[in-house]
Amino acid sequence: MSKLQELKEQVAQAALEYVPTNRVIGVGSGSTVECFIHALAKRPPLGAVATSHRTAQCLLDLGIRLIHVEDIVGRLEVYIDGADEIDPKGNMVKGGGGALTQEKLVAAHSDQFICIADESKMVPKLGKFPIPIEVLPKAHRFIMQQCIDRGWCPKLRMDPLGSTPFSTDNGMYIMDVSGISVDCPQSLEAEISAWVGVLTVGLFARQSAHIALIAHAQGQGVKTYLFET
Repeated sequence: MSKLQELKEQVAQAALEYVPTNRVIGVGSGSTVECFIHALAKRPPLGAVATSHRTAQCLLDLGIRLIHVEDIVGRLEVYIDGADEIDPKGNMVKGGGGALTQEKLVAAHSDQFICIADESKMVPKLGKFPIPIEVLPKAHRFIMQQCIDRGWCPKLRMDPLGSTPFSTDNGMYIMDVSGISVDCPQSLEAEISAWVGVLTVGLFARQSAHIALIAHAQGQGVKTYLFET
């Protein structure tokens, strides 16, 4: 097992302490979350709301009851997910796996957002990781020009073979945008979200993390970070 995988396993185990008994929880996407789902199978919740087709299949394969987001009644007590970047205030960049819209939707349904990640995801300022924007296919050239006009560097995400654009679970395209200086995450999130043709931007400032569980190397273990929201 690689050192990075060890860190993912450590933080996945630590996240189990935040899983309420006999409750439905929200479960995010990504490799760290998949470690969490395998750990969760040993003490399953009442049910789990998945943020992607892949997460849903993983939950079903491990015998965890799947709840569809449209069937949520009331609010979820907790939502556990990873991040591509997280800053000192709990703002995040998410969507490297393409599930940003569902992730933001489940986060909005939840009272507490717990981010699980390894130390490489902690950054002093967001923006080194390209910021994903989920867009209507027919609007992708318009969105690309909006980015270029602001001096940013947009790139249409392609499928693994590189022959056709990557398609999200919603049938949308992803624009990965680099060269952005994220001085005010919440304002930038609001600005991009308002563009015609944008479904979701992968800035999580309105739905920022309440708690981050971060696995550190060199024997430091998993540290807990609390954020004001």
